[in-house]
Amino acid sequence: MPERRRVLFVTDLAYPARGRRYCDEDIFLTSRLRDGFDIALCHPLDAAALMDAFDVVVVRNSGPVLHYQKEYDAFREQAMVRGIRVYNPLSGRGDMAGKQYLLDLTAAGYPVIPTIDRPEDLHLLPEAGQYAVKPKAGADSIGLTFVPREQLSDLAYGDILVQPRIDFRYEVSFYYVDDAFQYALHAPDPERRWVLEPYEPTDADLAFARRFIDWNTLDHGIQRVDACRAQEGELLLVELEDLNPYLSLDLVSDRTRDAFVASMTASLHRFLDSQPRS
Repeated sequence: MPERRRVLFVTDLAYPARGRRYCDEDIFLTSRLRDGFDIALCHPLDAAALMDAFDVVVVRNSGPVLHYQKEYDAFREQAMVRGIRVYNPLSGRGDMAGKQYLLDLTAAGYPVIPTIDRPEDLHLLPEAGQYAVKPKAGADSIGLTFVPREQLSDLAYGDILVQPRIDFRYEVSFYYVDDAFQYALHAPDPERRWVLEPYEPTDADLAFARRFIDWNTLDHGIQRVDACRAQEGELLLVELEDLNPYLSLDLVSDRTRDAFVASMTASLHRFLDSQPRS
């Protein structure tokens, strides 16, 4: 019988997420992944001290890292120096690396909410009733404010992003393991982001989401592509979550949930097989 791999599953079970229960999702995931791995759970602040004893560190619902940025940066540095295998891999170009990707995708002409971080680029933003101002290191809507256009020139640029406030029909999220689509959920009410329902994506929807999965170039891991449906009908990227995306597994069918666990299990084995530990 092959030796069972040891997984350090990083989660903050007590984090008070709005409209979500991190603890329930990660209790479910670890209960199912335990069929194929030896698993221990730990708080993100304990990961660096414990990770040497495990074959892989799986970062899941660990909360916004800006609450412990210094410790998270140290964890990343030590994991790379010590050859620790981290899932998702630390090479992600989405939220894992901050919000720079929104600027890069805007400049490259991708279908993303137009984003700037310099006052000299204000002319690139379309007219809107209000504009969203958010910190580059933000997460979970922390630090988000809305201002009228006449106040944009007075902002303290450098560590902020500015976007037009989009009048959208609804938000929709596409969930992937590696490069394989798993399911989609949408929030019919724009005012209730986490009141989600199953969504049947069109071929055009999947082509939209796949552009960002391909752009991110992560060979292994879990990603969530968040988008909004503008009033004119097109999808625009809101967020490319590749660090610790909440999966809303309680809102999908048993069959979809089982398929996700099977995909994640296979992905972890492929990742471990392809990444010999240093």
